[in-house]
Amino acid sequence: MSVRVRRVYEPPEPDDGVRVLVDRLWPRGLSKDAAHVDEWPKDLTPSTELRRWYHAGEGSYEEFSERYEAELAAPEAAELLDHLRELADRGAVTLLTAAKSPEQSHAPVLARLLTT
Repeated sequence: MSVRVRRVYEPPEPDDGVRVLVDRLWPRGLSKDAAHVDEWPKDLTPSTELRRWYHAGEGSYEEFSERYEAELAAPEAAELLDHLRELADRGAVTLLTAAKSPEQSHAPVLARLLTT
């Protein structure tokens, strides 16, 4: 199972496999053609409230991760998570985010859940 996290602004690579945008909002200044996104499951992304809370600096990354995991337990999100696990079982999956620091975003939380 191969799941990795990359910035959506980076050019696609041959080993990306299925490219999945995991941001609720479309990345600024990037055309859909240039993004080379295969899937965009918006309901798998952090809620607007959680995203705003985290970006306001009101909590730690660990608390954000815990809250995001709780959101992913909802039935619709869990179904989408299962779909991504199936994709990852068949080949490489690249989770794409516009976050300036992908390692401190929701994408690594999602990647970890897909591989456990």
